[in-house]
Amino acid sequence: MTEKLELSIALSDNENTRAILDGRIAPYAIKLHPTALHPSEMFWRQLKFAEFDVSEMSMSSLTIATSHAPTEWVALPVFTTREFFHLRALVRVASDIQSPADLKGKRVGVPEYQQTAAIWGRGVLQHEFGVHPREIEWFMERTEDTSHGGATGFKPPDGVTVNRIPQTTNIGELMVRGELDATLLYLTNLNLVDRSRIDLAGDSRFRPLFDRAAEAKRYFAKTGIYQINHGMVIRRSIFERHPWTALNIYNAFAAARAAVIRARDTSLHRHFEPGLIGDDVRRALATDPMVYGVKANRNVLETITQYVHEQGLTARRVALEEIFAPSTMDL
Repeated sequence: MTEKLELSIALSDNENTRAILDGRIAPYAIKLHPTALHPSEMFWRQLKFAEFDVSEMSMSSLTIATSHAPTEWVALPVFTTREFFHLRALVRVASDIQSPADLKGKRVGVPEYQQTAAIWGRGVLQHEFGVHPREIEWFMERTEDTSHGGATGFKPPDGVTVNRIPQTTNIGELMVRGELDATLLYLTNLNLVDRSRIDLAGDSRFRPLFDRAAEAKRYFAKTGIYQINHGMVIRRSIFERHPWTALNIYNAFAAARAAVIRARDTSLHRHFEPGLIGDDVRRALATDPMVYGVKANRNVLETITQYVHEQGLTARRVALEEIFAPSTMDL
């Protein structure tokens, strides 16, 4: 038997990755040594220390790093988590924010300014509701040492005010004290990067910015975009020595996703939060809404690289061909 290539891999634990994590599905000729991690910590460890041979990776941070020079990572078009990320925005009821336009001039928290979910949120605010990032005062929770931006040279874009929240407090505490009016994204998961722990969703002093069901329906019907925040990467040195690894790993993840679909007795679209989209949107998603590949997701991927650039996080627009393995571009 041919000796297998042994690679370390880091993944978040969800239905699309579980068969890879527990070894039920493995890439041909590769033995994976998995670690389950929260994405916040995973991306920081990869960007700063390059600990794993294969991992999920922030699409925005990878794009930013690639804009400077070729990185030590080659991306694979496997997108295991997707959402309408702008629906995560929460506001203080006492701040009297009734619509996205009311965020102008307000103090808004975000775990990290350059994280993909935050970029999607700001992109939607700008393009759909006319609220530019310059019109909001931003407060960022992560420190320079434990942030993705600390590893990719983050500097606040010209004309945008980004304050760092002191390490002695966090977004949740500032929201409770009334020192923030809203948060674009709120993370309370235990990991080495994020500090907030208070459950704001269960507190009547806070509410979602959007009517989530109505806005998901409106946004998807208009744009056709189901937002991507993570891709997969493999260490470039491994890919260059063994170019076959890209498609072997891709095929394993595609098989894991296919197994998830086969295991369901009902619609492919059950993974959507109940009530978030209506039947007309479900019908529009004629194929698996979590579909992998560059071709099937080009519009979504080019939109996020556009937002990264226009929000001042890269000096130029990064092409998808710079990010993904050449053998995956036609998938």
